Amino acid sequence: MILCITHSKDFYNIDIFFEYLTAKNIPYFRLNSDRLNHLQKISVNEDSFQLTDELGNTLHSKDVKGVWHRKAWKIDIPEELDEDYEKIFLKEYGSLRYNLFTVLENVPWINPFENEMKTDGNKLYQLKIARKHNLAIPKTIFSNDQEAITAFFHEHCNGRAVAKLHGVIAKSMDGENMLSTTLIEESSLEHLSDIAYCPMIFQPYIDKEYELRIVYIDGEFFTGKINNSENTDWRVAQGGYFWSAYELPEDIKTGLTSMMKEMGLYIGAIDMIKGRDGTYYFLEVNPQGEWGMLQKELNFPIAQRIADNLIKRIPIHEQ
Repeated sequence: MILCITHSKDFYNIDIFFEYLTAKNIPYFRLNSDRLNHLQKISVNEDSFQLTDELGNTLHSKDVKGVWHRKAWKIDIPEELDEDYEKIFLKEYGSLRYNLFTVLENVPWINPFENEMKTDGNKLYQLKIARKHNLAIPKTIFSNDQEAITAFFHEHCNGRAVAKLHGVIAKSMDGENMLSTTLIEESSLEHLSDIAYCPMIFQPYIDKEYELRIVYIDGEFFTGKINNSENTDWRVAQGGYFWSAYELPEDIKTGLTSMMKEMGLYIGAIDMIKGRDGTYYFLEVNPQGEWGMLQKELNFPIAQRIADNLIKRIPIHEQ
């Protein structure tokens, strides 16, 4: 059985994944991470667990032979819970979820849980590893210091910068960060007085030809190009933007492959920009990033390749 860790509002990508497993006669279990709370019955021992979900389906850890960590989600809080107990509710259910996951640490994962958490939780680490593997990166500062940000702007940004959160606010198939990348100009600097309450990432604005969303699956690449050169963020741009298939240069594939191997990731959604100066700039990799739009619009077999990669790492006698 393959366990798929997702959330209750996930669709399309996961449906294709399950259809493919069904066609190959491989059983699966859908675990909605946001419902891993009072709606489910969960018991974890030192080397096993048993879970019954809100629909009455029961999962035993001994039956799980592989895990796709598709997209974790914040745990839902019951409406009737007193606000004074919300923090402890989330803390203890978060601990229960983590303990449940670690019971499965010896079966194949996409991606290995600890590797994914380290990469997804540290964008500066990503940039460091990308540069180590000969990928161009923009100058970057992650700061809550208005003076340091202003100095960075004047030294590196040539009059224009972009600002973005390290994490994400909401996720969807159309793009996971609903608080979009923001353009910063000289006149914007005077409005940074509240930065102490919300540190952000700042980078020079890159004059671009287009943006790329690259889905990496263990050395294989599925790349979509979106014809957005004017806006800082294609995900909130309005207009006639469309995806087209794109072939990455071999040196960029080589750099990305070695970067992903060092990070210990089998899959990831990588964002890059092709600058007007001809340079490919690495921006970030999201281990749980969205790719449904590429499968839907470009007919890339991404869900199938993810399943194949997981299946091939399960010992034959356990399939």
